[in-house]
This record gives sequence, C-alpha cells and structure tokens, in this order.
Amino acid sequence: MIDLLNRKAAVGETPSRDASLRTVPLREAELRDAIELLYFAYRSFTAEPDRMLAKQGLGRAHHRILYFVGRNPDIAVNELLAVLTVSKQALHAPLRTLLEGKWVSARSDAQDRRFKRLRLTEAGKRLEARLTGAQMRHLGAVFAAAGDRAETAWKAVMRAMSERSR
Repeated sequence: MIDLLNRKAAVGETPSRDASLRTVPLREAELRDAIELLYFAYRSFTAEPDRMLAKQGLGRAHHRILYFVGRNPDIAVNELLAVLTVSKQALHAPLRTLLEGKWVSARSDAQDRRFKRLRLTEAGKRLEARLTGAQMRHLGAVFAAAGDRAETAWKAVMRAMSERSR
C-alpha cells in the first residue's frame, strides 16, 4: 500500500513500491492519491460515529437518516428519498428500525394524509447530536490545524464534487 500521508515523491517520481503506477502519467497518479486520501479521510470521519452506532445495532444509513431528518424536521418521506438519493426499498429497513427504536416519529401530513412527515424524537435528537458532534469535533480539529484558507478550499472542492452528482 502506498503511504500517502508520508510520501515525499519528487515531481514526476512514481512510487517504487507499486509497479503498476510506474508507467502511469503523473496526473493520473495524483488523482489516484486524491481518491485514496478521500477514502481514508472518510474512514477517519466516520470511525467514532460508527462505533457509537454499532452499540445501538445501527449503521451509517441510520446516521444519514437521523442527520437529515434532524436538519429538516417534518420532512416528507419522498423528500428524504430525494435528499439521500436512495430507493424506497433502500430506505425502508433503516427507517423502520429508527421508527421502532423510537428515534424517529412519523405522522400523516395535515393537508394530504397519504404523506408521512418525519421528525426526531427526544432520543433521536440526543443520538444525532452525539454522532454529529463527534464529526464536528473531528472537522473542527482538522480545520484548526489546516487553517482558514485550507478550510475554504476544502469546502469549495466538496461543493464542486456534490454539484457534479446532480
């Protein structure tokens, strides 16, 4: 495995430990490094919340639901599907678990009873705050170490990446 965080390759130099990259143009190698860094960063970003979720018998899908329902109280199920860009089938099981565990509540829409509105319960608010709090502390420490310009650049990259998927 390439040691991305400590490698100090000169421009044009390819990692000697990975023969498959020796013939790859520099830009492709740099992009592969960026991909790996993104994977490693995401693993670091989700590690503590994953441990907390596992203690509850939950996973990342549950966290995503908790996060977006918490940020959008009374969100309709169809709106949540659009935000998460998942199918009804993919949402069904984790949402059912959160409803049964009393982390999320559902009520019929006042104007159209066919629609369900979702909201975090008090237990759901506490769990979401712990999970997201861990991630905010993580990002806060990284941003403090990297500086304001790096934070601004990172946000620009993340925004651009998210907009490409629309």
